[in-house]
Amino acid sequence: MTAILEATPHYRVIGREVELFEAAAHQRLPLLLQGPTGCGKSRFVESMAVTLNRPLVTVACNDETSAVDLLGRFLIEGGGTVWQDGPVTRAVRQGAILYLDEIAEAREDVIVALHPLTDHRRELHLDRLDQTVKAPDGFQLVASYNPGYRRGLRELRASTRQRFLAIAFDYADPATETEIVTTESGVERRLARRLVEFARKVRALDDLGLEATVSTRLLVAAGRLMHHGIPPRAACEAAIVRPLSDDTDVTAALLDAVALQF
Repeated sequence: MTAILEATPHYRVIGREVELFEAAAHQRLPLLLQGPTGCGKSRFVESMAVTLNRPLVTVACNDETSAVDLLGRFLIEGGGTVWQDGPVTRAVRQGAILYLDEIAEAREDVIVALHPLTDHRRELHLDRLDQTVKAPDGFQLVASYNPGYRRGLRELRASTRQRFLAIAFDYADPATETEIVTTESGVERRLARRLVEFARKVRALDDLGLEATVSTRLLVAAGRLMHHGIPPRAACEAAIVRPLSDDTDVTAALLDAVALQF
């Protein structure tokens, strides 16, 4: 997906991430955003694309997407064939910010194809065209990675991690997260505060066996439902509990926690 965002997406600065992103862009260094799902990594990249006035190409990585899908392929047109750039090649040619969301989910052939973009070469080789595309100064490679997700199954290799600078992201402190939920959802601050309190209680539990915990994204979704008039318990069940787990015992425990909170 290629996007040129005109309005700056709302992003609440937590630390030195803006300063580091701008320095990485200036020095033409690839950047890895590490942190749990739904903590604001993608929103941060969108915000920086507007700040730096750069087009943004986003690729959602998964194990079904091959290097050919991302680099490009020949298509049949009329009586012959025509080359069509993939999203990664478009980003390089445009000098865009290329954002690889959840890079650890990418296939190995994708990672290998990207390696020349992450070192001093800053280039992309298109085997099918026998062509090498040099990245212009404006091009920046950014990837996100959740190191705690399904540990042991989808880990990013050390040899790949060391090709990037890294910024650690996490869920904001209670006051800041409450501010984010209030601003993003429009819900009353007192309800946003209760949502954040609920999230922090669940995040502290290690015995539920959740693949991912309550994210700020889920809190915002619940807040939007409440703002629309949905009762808090129903909003939390639809926006938080059901998306987190299909396990009967886990959902029952989460629903009990929601009832205590609201």
